[in-house]
Amino acid sequence: MIINVFVYETIKKNYLDEKEMNYLTQANILSNRVRLSVDESTIEFNQLYLNQMMDEIGHLVEGRILIIDRNNNAIYDSFNDIRDTKISSEEISRALKGERVVSLYKLDRYGETMYISVPVIYYDRILGVVFMSISLQEAYNTINSVKNLLFFISLLTLLLITGISLVFANLISQPIKVLTEAMQRTAQGKLNERVDIDGNDEIGQLSRAYNFMSTKLSHIEKQRKDFVANVSHELKTPLSSMKLLAESLIMQPSNNISIYHEFLEDIDSEIDRLNEIIESLLSMVDLDEEKLNLNYKLTYVNYLIEKVVNNIRPLAEKKNIKIIISQWEKIQIFIDQGKIYQALMNIIYNAVKYTDDGGKITINIEKEGRYAVIKVTDTGYGIPKESLPYIFDRFYRVDSARSRKTGGTGLGLSISHQIISLHQGTIEVESEVKKGSTFIVRLPMDVNKH
Repeated sequence: MIINVFVYETIKKNYLDEKEMNYLTQANILSNRVRLSVDESTIEFNQLYLNQMMDEIGHLVEGRILIIDRNNNAIYDSFNDIRDTKISSEEISRALKGERVVSLYKLDRYGETMYISVPVIYYDRILGVVFMSISLQEAYNTINSVKNLLFFISLLTLLLITGISLVFANLISQPIKVLTEAMQRTAQGKLNERVDIDGNDEIGQLSRAYNFMSTKLSHIEKQRKDFVANVSHELKTPLSSMKLLAESLIMQPSNNISIYHEFLEDIDSEIDRLNEIIESLLSMVDLDEEKLNLNYKLTYVNYLIEKVVNNIRPLAEKKNIKIIISQWEKIQIFIDQGKIYQALMNIIYNAVKYTDDGGKITINIEKEGRYAVIKVTDTGYGIPKESLPYIFDRFYRVDSARSRKTGGTGLGLSISHQIISLHQGTIEVESEVKKGSTFIVRLPMDVNKH
């Protein structure tokens, strides 16, 4: 509407300005011709010559022409209605003073009308006025037709734009509605929801991100349930054993100290197993603390690994597993000794636990650019290809039945991954089923300790 009003007013102004300039030019030409009818001797208009001349050229002007003398008398009228009549108007008065005047009026009979008054000057003397009255109603009708056409086109365009907007709004809102409904179902606990929205726009990207999140949540939920089941089993088994042993002691009629000693050793072993599970869970909580501080100390990685191997060697010797440390140089870096010790212990302990009797574990220590690299290679069961992306996830266990048999909780590698990440390092795994696995730990040698 604003554009229409602006266009309409602009067209009207330009059209009227053009008409004004055109008619003012005609009035000036008539003024110059009328001056030729002045009698030089009397300095008055020659009425006969004036009438003859105006009759010849008056029909060229679309409106009415009046020639007014200096006494406001109409000495010529192209319509022959008011000749020899005294006429007074503001336009004529101003023209007699030397002005060129253009005025617009809306008359009841003629509609929109333009008055033009131009003085007739003869040697610096104003002898009269050329007065033109021209109807502009036809011009206004044309302008109004343009206005109506503009409004019609605008209305049609508005309807078209509204229709197109509704279509596009529906195209945009429908995927959002589908996505919103899927999110609401997810909020209600249905974690495996997916949305099928194609496209490379923001909605398509959002839907793919939602599908990834949904898959991840579903996977985490499955791990959580598996973990709760596994931990419940792990906690229930030693508790059941301890209860059974305690009841046996209570019901034992004999006072044989050796029997009590044997039963108490079994109870102590089950308590150790419970402590291991609880300590793993507490480690996960500690590593999740946002304000966790690392106690950096300058440490020889070689000595730290030898310490880990010495502590784990008795378990390896029980399975006749050979552990080889391959090192070409001493590597000294700033690390949190306790936490890196825990991370390496989990990795090497897993290697021993999942390697068959008589197997071999090789630990390589070397430098690669700005990193100290530790590679732990075993000849164990290996990890299936489909399990490799999840091996460092919390609670994830490749073989739950075997893990329960060997005492695993699915937390060790996740803890190691978090500890190494806190040191701005990386941990990767390469594995092939029935051939073994290699865990590669990279720790930056120029780590920012702050």
